[in-house]
Amino acid sequence: MIKIEPTGESLGATISNVDMANLDQSAFDEIHAAWLEHLVLRFRGQTLDDTSLAAFSRRFGKLDNAPIGRGGDYPIPDRPEITIISNIIEDGKAIGGLGNSEAVWHSDMTYVDMPPKASLLYGMEIPNTGGDTWFCNMYRVYEDLPEAMKTRIAGLRCKHDSTRTSSGSLRTGFAEQYSPEEQPGEDHPLIVRHPETSRQALYLGRRRNAYIVGMSAADSDVLLDEIWDHANASPHSWAQKWAVGDLVLWDNRCTMHRRDGFDDAERRLMHRTQVQGDIRPAT
Repeated sequence: MIKIEPTGESLGATISNVDMANLDQSAFDEIHAAWLEHLVLRFRGQTLDDTSLAAFSRRFGKLDNAPIGRGGDYPIPDRPEITIISNIIEDGKAIGGLGNSEAVWHSDMTYVDMPPKASLLYGMEIPNTGGDTWFCNMYRVYEDLPEAMKTRIAGLRCKHDSTRTSSGSLRTGFAEQYSPEEQPGEDHPLIVRHPETSRQALYLGRRRNAYIVGMSAADSDVLLDEIWDHANASPHSWAQKWAVGDLVLWDNRCTMHRRDGFDDAERRLMHRTQVQGDIRPAT
């Protein structure tokens, strides 16, 4: 029988007694319900190849393909759904991306029309110290907002910058700076309603170059800084301390995540999948 052990924090649960190679619909439904309840699930002691990782991930929806590298190929050509997250250099070339990046709170790809609804990350090589991944419960962050702030931001929309990569580098074809009105990226409500749970969450994406539509740049920055200060101080977070064989699934629609730093001389290797969103974030 599947065992579900909540972390005791505001989100997260460890799932055990799961045979991913022989997961029937009833067992998957139990996992899916636990995911919606706990927002982040950890499966320990897994032994997964890329085919089994992609097959399990696909149970949650259609998968995005990995970003194409500068050479025009996917990181793993015969498994385009797999992204390699690594700081490892072989023959003078990085074997993956985001090696020691993504150290600040964010949700993934909120700059697109329908951001991904979930991601799965599988630990293959783990640093001895550091590199913990933190997750924050954005339902609870919203609930903790003062009522006056909830009223103030109800109906407001935030534009999410698409000019920078997750590591902060400028994407090809974009200028260094834009006016707030011309900033490339999609806008989404600051308060969204989860399409499966119907709970409301604060939806922030990333702080860099974010802009509240209809405000002056100065007023937008003041308000966003206040909201982000509230989110950064939130106690509603939990740290995933990685071990080899950990598979972590998170709900991108109601969480943010970040990563602690680690010694870049140590190897870190993870394979990741991303589940496409199927509905535009809405209030």
